[in-house]
Amino acid sequence: MRGQEARDQAERKAAMDTLARSSGDDIVRLWNEAGLPSQAKLLRGPETGLVTLRGRIGGGGAPFNVGEATVTRATVRLPSGQVGHCYALGRDKQKAKLAAVADALWQDPARRTEVETMLITPLRSALTAAHEKRHAETAATKVDFFTMVRGED
Repeated sequence: MRGQEARDQAERKAAMDTLARSSGDDIVRLWNEAGLPSQAKLLRGPETGLVTLRGRIGGGGAPFNVGEATVTRATVRLPSGQVGHCYALGRDKQKAKLAAVADALWQDPARRTEVETMLITPLRSALTAAHEKRHAETAATKVDFFTMVRGED
């Protein structure tokens, strides 16, 4: 049973990662196309605040405060009892609420496949396409440097 719990936890984490990295407009569009229910009781937020970013020099140095980032969070409860959470960079409150509802729906075994198929998979595909496009644009500017060796010592 512990193995299944670990797999579920990893899959939920991956789904929330996808939702957090996706644009709010994409989430709203896919949500409306899928006809997923959005009724949920707000337990917290959506509210926007700041988090402190910490860093290390060289990965092993003493930690220091790099700066702050804006984060929006939301917690919701579905009528069926599942509780969903979302923390996302930025100020998009609608995105945070819908992502929290998606998290709660994902936890319902009867709705999980629907959420994965109608929302998470298309968002993952869009993120992958955007990454590949950015990679191709960056690769086009790559300069290969080489040194020519002359026959003289």
